[in-house]
Amino acid sequence: MAWNIKLKRVYEPAQADDGLRILVDRMWPRGIKKSDLKFDLWAKDVTPSLEARRFFHDNPYFIFAV
Repeated sequence: MAWNIKLKRVYEPAQADDGLRILVDRMWPRGIKKSDLKFDLWAKDVTPSLEARRFFHDNPYFIFAV
């Protein structure tokens, strides 16, 4: 079975063919009311911690190897 995954910014309008909409961010997006955003699941527990977000924000050129 093949999965068709689309990535969209939260500020893009919802469309009928979006399918399951999952918000993947730890913090609620600025300027959007919860009642206005069309989403099925808010997966904030799978996102980086606030400390990691701060680190990558402060070090935008940080490169790591796997």
